[in-house]
Amino acid sequence: MTFRLYDSATHEVTDLDPVIPGHVSIYHCGLTVQSAPHVGHIRKEVVFDVLRRWLEISGYDVTVVANVTDIDDKILAKSAEAGVPWFAHAYHFERELHRAYAALGCAEPTYEPRATGHIPEMLEMIEDLIEAGHAYVAADGSGDVYFDVKSWPSYGELSHQNVDDMQPAEDSDPRGKRDPRDFALWKGYKPSEPITASWPAPWGRGRPGWHLECSAMAIKYLGDEFDIHGGGIDLRFPHHENELAQARASGHPFARHWMHNAWVTAAGEKMSKSLLNGALVSEVTAQYPARAVRFYLAVPHYRSSIEYSSESLTEATASLSRIDGFVDRAVELVGTVQTAYESLPPSFVDSFNEDLGTSSAMADVYEMVRVGNQALTAGDADAVKAALVAVQTMLDVFGLRADDPAWAGGGDSRLRPILDGVISELLEQRQAARARKDFAAADSIRDRLTDLGVSVEDTPNGPRWSI
Repeated sequence: MTFRLYDSATHEVTDLDPVIPGHVSIYHCGLTVQSAPHVGHIRKEVVFDVLRRWLEISGYDVTVVANVTDIDDKILAKSAEAGVPWFAHAYHFERELHRAYAALGCAEPTYEPRATGHIPEMLEMIEDLIEAGHAYVAADGSGDVYFDVKSWPSYGELSHQNVDDMQPAEDSDPRGKRDPRDFALWKGYKPSEPITASWPAPWGRGRPGWHLECSAMAIKYLGDEFDIHGGGIDLRFPHHENELAQARASGHPFARHWMHNAWVTAAGEKMSKSLLNGALVSEVTAQYPARAVRFYLAVPHYRSSIEYSSESLTEATASLSRIDGFVDRAVELVGTVQTAYESLPPSFVDSFNEDLGTSSAMADVYEMVRVGNQALTAGDADAVKAALVAVQTMLDVFGLRADDPAWAGGGDSRLRPILDGVISELLEQRQAARARKDFAAADSIRDRLTDLGVSVEDTPNGPRWSI
């Protein structure tokens, strides 16, 4: 079955039609490394990690490029406030981003280019746009270069807007513009900014505009035309609209398909630093198991908004615990099993192939857990093994399999050996109390563990604990 996706440009679900048969090229806009990532930022990373997994499982060779925006107005402002060089500030938070990737089990992009490493490609694109009549150097001597939106009749095609109905951004600098809606390709050097944050150009020292950076890097690594361009829905306009316009105006077909994930909201508003409602990934994964945070971000359909709340993360933690409970009991009976993609239920495959239907696909996981628990009760080892293989394989697609090496280096897994030793010692004391019929002491130990959030289940093979 062909993978189908909702194309943000056409508002239709369409078949994926790769430029190169058997290979899928994906560009999704990485973070501007001005501050630590919150769960609203990282949802996009999880969504595209699941997409990558599914395409690879489906037999495609996949190339993923996610840039790092390491120079822009906010980085300069925040580094100045902190009293550190802008490049040191950007690098610090780039490392924070990588830690967030790893904490939530996201594979690294195939390539992760930095904007500051691709100035020559950006200058070349600007020169092409000027020569084609779609860009101009500001006449005020500032050294700014702008894209002339009125020169490109298709401007607005991605967001389905008419340029005459658009309003200029409230925070845009109007200096040197012919039209207030024109956007910056190059920002001339200002004496108030560090000289290290500028590069020589034919029209004067300066630095690239944000939109230009992504177009130049996408074309550099994926070619004139590639398969999927993605990011958060807030990037569709103006960022992706501007990317598309300047790329095509300079002669590049650019992306065939556009995918945008919805926001993580807090009290109904987009999660953002400016609204002071951002839950940092580092903070959330200290409060909840990292796999549960990934579950919370990966399971809802990517085009659905997610409301951030402690209740949602607690529910995600409980859902994983129920799944893990079946897996643990099944492994005790039949041993560990290997991933077998041919075991995936047809409805699960159909859900993923129809615009990455993660929510409906998770329903298949719950159903197979139910079937497996019934088989455990009946003592049917063959049925238990079949259910276990299916569940573990489906979890692998989501990147949620508990024994995946991705979880070995962070989150709750680092504490597991320590907890196992301490809790096992307490459970041995409880067993000894029961053996001497001191049930009050045994119940007291169990109650203490329960108060700490540790569930104890007595089985024929001895007690089993879980968080």
